[in-house]
Amino acid sequence: MFISKKIKIAFTFILTMLAIDSFSQSNDFRVTLDAGHGDHDFGAVYSGRIEKNIALAIVLKVGKILEAQPKIDVIYTRKTDVFVDLVERANIANRANSHIFVSIHCNANKNTAADGTETYVMGMNKIASNLEAAKKENSVITLEKDYKKKYEGFDPNSPETMIGMTLMQEEYLDNSISLASKVEDKFALLGKKLRHGGVKQAPFMVLHKAYMPRVLIETGFVSNPTEGDLLNSEEGQNDIARAIADAIISYKFEFYGDGDVEDVGEKPSQILKENTEKEKETKVPEVFKPTTVKGDSTGSIYKIQLLASQKKIALVPKNFKGLQNVSIVYEDNIYKYLYGETADYEKAKSQLSEAKSKGYDSAFMIAFKNGKKISIQEATKQ
Repeated sequence: MFISKKIKIAFTFILTMLAIDSFSQSNDFRVTLDAGHGDHDFGAVYSGRIEKNIALAIVLKVGKILEAQPKIDVIYTRKTDVFVDLVERANIANRANSHIFVSIHCNANKNTAADGTETYVMGMNKIASNLEAAKKENSVITLEKDYKKKYEGFDPNSPETMIGMTLMQEEYLDNSISLASKVEDKFALLGKKLRHGGVKQAPFMVLHKAYMPRVLIETGFVSNPTEGDLLNSEEGQNDIARAIADAIISYKFEFYGDGDVEDVGEKPSQILKENTEKEKETKVPEVFKPTTVKGDSTGSIYKIQLLASQKKIALVPKNFKGLQNVSIVYEDNIYKYLYGETADYEKAKSQLSEAKSKGYDSAFMIAFKNGKKISIQEATKQ
């Protein structure tokens, strides 16, 4: 009997929700495994080596190892070749009250000699290669339906727009680094088979709304012929899966012992519920309100984003290192503080330099046109 693809996906989703509900009630250590990409999102593809397939194969192998361990429950964001929105991947982990979230991917580079693993934690590191890795993975959102509305204010080609989001879960950073370090330490034991590249930090969309320690693992470069073949092989996938599983088991033992897990503090599902309700109840103001400043020849207006915080700060110069003309907007459950307002791009660059001189090292320029946020490239286009 023929069953449509949509029905299969819906059925899989229902089974996943039922499994999540039962997992979230247990006292076991709960791990959400996320196989990057899926369905029409192939990820990196080189000479028949397809990221979505490799990532899924490794995830299933990791899951099988963990499921054989006592007191560990495994939740999957996908177990088949389906597409799952980035935020939904995090929410699957949140609803299950998972203790850790592990997203597994493959890397790629135009330089086919590039090799080695990289394990990322959430954060803003301005090293170009880290930002490029984030841009590559974050670009997946463009394949999602209504992505511009869903991720309003976030530009996948400019990871810096996620700076404010990285402030939301700092409490998980230490544990995330610990988990990432264990993963890389286990990769190091593979010796010549795979060069371990260490723990890194970058703003990945798939990580930022998971309310628990979380890591994104780039298991190696499919663009590298030798390493790509290793990733695409049964033996290579088994070695990588064993390393990741061993790291997770080690993390569980260090932080929770070998018995039941006692949950302390607010559960991820509670945080998710509270934030969802807050989004519904809070009337989000326009990102940009009408102003007396007229746009330039392109109709563009420029401002400088100083910082983002979950706390509302009084708009007085003493709170912003003496800077005046600071405004506030509310997006993604955080307050964003903007300095200046000008139609002159050169003046905006000067304001950005002034903000940085005051100590706002992470400040960056944003642009608006007709009340809507646009990219700087679009704003300066004649």
